[in-house]
Amino acid sequence: MQKVKIPVTLDPSRAAQRQLSYDGVVQLEELSRLEQVVRDQSGEIAVQIHCKNDEQGLTVVYGSIQAHLTVVCQRCNDELGLDLVQDFAYSPVKADTESDELPDNYDIVELDEDGEVNLRALIEDELILAIPIVPTHNEVNCSYSEKPASFGEVDAEESKPNPFDILKQLKKDS
Repeated sequence: MQKVKIPVTLDPSRAAQRQLSYDGVVQLEELSRLEQVVRDQSGEIAVQIHCKNDEQGLTVVYGSIQAHLTVVCQRCNDELGLDLVQDFAYSPVKADTESDELPDNYDIVELDEDGEVNLRALIEDELILAIPIVPTHNEVNCSYSEKPASFGEVDAEESKPNPFDILKQLKKDS
């Protein structure tokens, strides 16, 4: 399949009727929320999207995302490269519709007022969720040191009288 530009929005019902598939890339610069989380300012994200109607007649948008992103290691504050592969399967619903009858293997994505799905937001959400909450290197590869990271000398505190000594003295006197 030829690499194509992934559209910004998609009408899932039309795409499912035609059984459309997209295999392409999205530029990292187009995903502003993800840019705030990662150190990369440019790069490509490989995306595969397929649309179909399943056995129950539900419209399904499914596929996978592959990306190499650089984040900050929360242990040593160095750069950490992550190779992310994220699979997804969505069934679009209108904003007012109850979605209790959907199977558990489909996530819900709401259609906008034009009946379309914003693919950029969907891809961005999947990648943000794929990044670990606390990204860290393996302990072997991390440059973190167990040595105390204090600088300079700490002055010894003056010993202050215990305020409860007065109460002890009053108790002895009575």
